[in-house]
Amino acid sequence: QLQLVESGGGLVQPGGSLRLSCAASGFTLDYYAIGWFRQAPGKVREGVSCISGSDDSTFYADSVKGRFTISRDNAKNTVYLQINSLKTEDTAVYYCATENPPAYSGTDHVCNYYAMNLWGKGTLVTVSS
Repeated sequence: QLQLVESGGGLVQPGGSLRLSCAASGFTLDYYAIGWFRQAPGKVREGVSCISGSDDSTFYADSVKGRFTISRDNAKNTVYLQINSLKTEDTAVYYCATENPPAYSGTDHVCNYYAMNLWGKGTLVTVSS
């Protein structure tokens, strides 16, 4: 069974940092584009970052540029989201997702938030003093 499992959320003070993990099971995520999304209370889910499949191009929402860093460790079959300088408005449930089966553009599985259909259950990040 193909699964994505997020971890690493928690309660952190403003200005703090967290590293979220998205571990894949049942498939190898080496060549998959992986997106991170978040949904704050009362708001729609938004894509915040993505890493493409083959060439590891990275993308960030304007609201997180310079503070969030996405990366992958293929040996651990895991994608990470490093979150620094946390703000109260970063409070949300964070999800990772991918498109399965992947639709390749040439040799790359490009980032397309709207095509992502395999989701984890999320991890809660709460930023509060």
